[in-house]
Amino acid sequence: MSRVPAIAGAKAPPGISTATKLPNRTLNVSGRRGVNFLIPYLYGMSPSNVSYLTFGIVLLLAVIFDLGLLSKKDATVTIRRALFQTAFWVLLALAFFAFLWYENGHKMAVEYLSAYLMEWSLSIDNIFVFILIFTFFGVKPAYYARVLLIGILMAIFLRIIFITVGIAAVTWLHELLYVFGAFLVYTGIMMFRARGEEAVNVEDNRVYRLLKRILPLTSNDGGGRMSVVIDGKKRFTPLFVVVVLLATTDIVFAVDSIPAVFGISQEKMVIYTSNIFAVLGLRSLFFLLRGAVNRFAYLQQGIAVVLVFVGLKMLAEIVDFYLPVYVSLLVILVCISGAIGYSIYTSKKNDKAS
Repeated sequence: MSRVPAIAGAKAPPGISTATKLPNRTLNVSGRRGVNFLIPYLYGMSPSNVSYLTFGIVLLLAVIFDLGLLSKKDATVTIRRALFQTAFWVLLALAFFAFLWYENGHKMAVEYLSAYLMEWSLSIDNIFVFILIFTFFGVKPAYYARVLLIGILMAIFLRIIFITVGIAAVTWLHELLYVFGAFLVYTGIMMFRARGEEAVNVEDNRVYRLLKRILPLTSNDGGGRMSVVIDGKKRFTPLFVVVVLLATTDIVFAVDSIPAVFGISQEKMVIYTSNIFAVLGLRSLFFLLRGAVNRFAYLQQGIAVVLVFVGLKMLAEIVDFYLPVYVSLLVILVCISGAIGYSIYTSKKNDKAS
């Protein structure tokens, strides 16, 4: 029997139904969710495509808002402004969590929130290295915001490539997830045992040494430009080198964080959006924490426990043992908040003792 959509005020011919049935849903313009799904179906879009489209539009508007209203070129970012921008990106990420819950159900939404919180906490390690890079090259504070923006946008582009390759690899060979799990357990144990003795030496950075070998560099910052012309020859300034190092450094950290996201969810939507939201918040988080990052002495141990947990969770699937997504979210919240709280407590205690 053929079916056609119901039209208000029209009578259907004999034998033809006025209700259009779709898989698991009936198109009903009178209901709230019926209206929500009317447009996607009329234009041939699935709820997943709607989520991607919404994410892209919100992201574009948010970046424009951040650049146009919250940032000024070559202006030093104050703690107050950094706090406002950090709150803006965090609230935006949480708003997307609510949207995912409404559009795709609670499971995907909770997976996204778990992945976002883990990526957000891992990004604090990035900030520590970012500070060392800025200090090593003597970048002026007035250039911080622009250099961070370009570096982070490059990092997002590289992460998208990295994630896409990871998804393709896991799709091709699902057992790779178990390799990721074992890698996370090993990484977490090594991270927990480390006490921060290893100093990061920018001079020995492989990317920096490669840039010095293949590009003409200069110590002149060029007034905030990426390149300058000296004696008729184009030379790249320290700001260009810093941008490249920021992007590649983030990818180094992504070697841990992206496999960990696969341990929480294999949904493409969750993996892409949680990473992008976390990385976009790095710039404001840098300005907020650059003077206090050393106060989070035990955050590394908290992150290490999370990585070991996620790795074991991935390995447990070998014997068909699965944990609810709420358990992952709870473990991440307890470990990260506990590590931050204990770090602040010991930091204040040491300040009083000294």
